[in-house]
Amino acid sequence: MNTMSRPRIAMELDDHVMASMMVGASFRDFTCKINSLDFHEADDVLVTASDDESIRLYDTANAGFLKMIYSKKYGVDQICFTHKKGCVLYASKNGWDESLRYLSLSDNKYICYFKGHRDRVVSLCVCPRSETAFSGSLDHTLRIWDLRNNVCQGMLRVPGRPSVACDKQGLIFSVTTEGGAVKLFDLRQFEKGPFKTFVVTDDYHENLGTKFSDDGKLMLLSTNSQIFLLDAFNGYKLYEYFVEPDPDGTAIEACFSPDGQYILSGSGDATLHAWSTSSGLEVGMWTSQNGVPGVVKWAPQRLMFASASTSLSFYVPDFRVLGQPYVSTAYMHDDHPPI
Repeated sequence: MNTMSRPRIAMELDDHVMASMMVGASFRDFTCKINSLDFHEADDVLVTASDDESIRLYDTANAGFLKMIYSKKYGVDQICFTHKKGCVLYASKNGWDESLRYLSLSDNKYICYFKGHRDRVVSLCVCPRSETAFSGSLDHTLRIWDLRNNVCQGMLRVPGRPSVACDKQGLIFSVTTEGGAVKLFDLRQFEKGPFKTFVVTDDYHENLGTKFSDDGKLMLLSTNSQIFLLDAFNGYKLYEYFVEPDPDGTAIEACFSPDGQYILSGSGDATLHAWSTSSGLEVGMWTSQNGVPGVVKWAPQRLMFASASTSLSFYVPDFRVLGQPYVSTAYMHDDHPPI
């Protein structure tokens, strides 16, 4: 049995398991920073986008590299899986074309282009329950798309750098703006405006990211140096965490574990941190050997998360520490350590 398939069904996440997480596999053949990654919601695959203009696909059950596609003409950023099997949506990163691209990875063909933004897209997500996608751009707009056609379904004007997130039920989406303002919209009637608005902080902070927990009860708002854990219903600030800014000025991602018990985030001092959402305490800290881990996400179906800088690392529980010995073969390759 491989390292990934066992924790999928046999172990619950707690502080002890969280603290035991270790690098089970690393891929170090990138020549530039990885700017985004995404796990598929149901399949054991992960996709990365890199500033070297590559899109790479990995088998997360067996720690294997599957394929690489280049987007040389357009660049690639903010990549995410869609509901169509083997397909991804991503933003351009070339300074002259701000279109979104809907790509089939199986045959390297574009399904559709989404045009309208006039500056770089810095936030992109796909609704978990429908064929709706959201894109936030430095042109101070948020656009809503139906992936089945290329016509914009709606647009909101947003001051500052926008960030967008959709809840797991696909009913509510959030838009955050400069100064830490968060606006909640009902997707079915977004044209009526936000049904709730709250301000997280009175100080100016450039918002870099927003996430909902899977149960919809919590939200993350991250800036270049702070992470705010919020009650998603009333905006009440539960905890505030601090990280070092990336020396390059690049956004540092934060995310929830699938059960909402933990928050993960990189830091500009090349460390990775985990905090408990119930106690607010730090429960894990790791040091990156390959620069600032600015991108981090948890696998939706497994006790596994991935972080990325100029390399990609898969973190899994250390079963020796947890007293559950068994032989693992999934990670015993020359270029990454066995566990």
